[in-house]
Amino acid sequence: MQIMKKWLRACAAGVLCALSMSAAAQDFPSKPVRLVVPFPAGGTIDTVARLIAEKMRSGWSQPVIVENRAGGNGAVGVDFVAKSPPDGYTVLVHAFLLVTVPHLQKTPYDVPKDLVGVAQTIATQYALMTTKPGLATWTDLVAEAKKHPGKLNYGSGGNGSAQHLYVELARSIAGIAVTHVPYKGNALAIQGLLAGDIDMIFDPTNTVIPMVQSGKARALLVTGQKPLDALPGTPTFDSVFPGMSIDGWHGVFAPSATPQPVLEQLSTAVSAAVRAPEIAERFRQMGFEASGLPTGPFNAVMRRDYERWGKLIRDNGIRPD
Repeated sequence: MQIMKKWLRACAAGVLCALSMSAAAQDFPSKPVRLVVPFPAGGTIDTVARLIAEKMRSGWSQPVIVENRAGGNGAVGVDFVAKSPPDGYTVLVHAFLLVTVPHLQKTPYDVPKDLVGVAQTIATQYALMTTKPGLATWTDLVAEAKKHPGKLNYGSGGNGSAQHLYVELARSIAGIAVTHVPYKGNALAIQGLLAGDIDMIFDPTNTVIPMVQSGKARALLVTGQKPLDALPGTPTFDSVFPGMSIDGWHGVFAPSATPQPVLEQLSTAVSAAVRAPEIAERFRQMGFEASGLPTGPFNAVMRRDYERWGKLIRDNGIRPD
């Protein structure tokens, strides 16, 4: 009898919890929603947040507020969201750095345990470009690197940046040695490439395409699974290294205990915002592709990249600047 009573109480509690979650989703949002950007205003992540906030605001009766909480290479803002009530009213807007920073520095949060992906906002393709004479293809680069290990070098915006990690992944799979030259910022690395101080750099395609089209550089590899019409003849990372596709991304995240119905509401709203024609066009003008990948598939990407880049960072002893 006691066992039966406990079972009935457990069932009743489960039903009440489900009803509560359903009611929360139906009423959501009933107050302002905050999109926390863990960097100062004016950067790409901040711009993305403000574009989607404006569109989400037009579809809801509640305000959608962008709040900048900078510090600790983004850790301050991420920790704030991770420790916020999991009710959908405080969410994070971040990028690829979310899954790499914890492997480079100690953080007060655990990404896989404390955060859940709401939706991917934009996808960013990168391309490996060079100005060095004699390097016309990726095959040329590999041959030169094997002939003269360590002689070729590449630049990045700093240790642990996407530019750094993408080359390290390609280098490690190809079994070649090239020298990393970190700069304090991406703009300085591009200047170094044009001055001939470095041989190559993996950079977003909105930077690479104009340089290739103007004849200032040549593209050797492009990320993503589909070739780019703007970089004809440039092989994709996935075609050179089958099964190892890499992608740059931005997304929205919530505390991990956020109820699934609320998470789905948020995911639908964010995806609709980024896919709106006028917002997608703004992203295209910035050199990005509107995504809107929903919570399930986006979390698979996030987990994959957290594990992949963590292993690469550990295996290669990569440390922050």
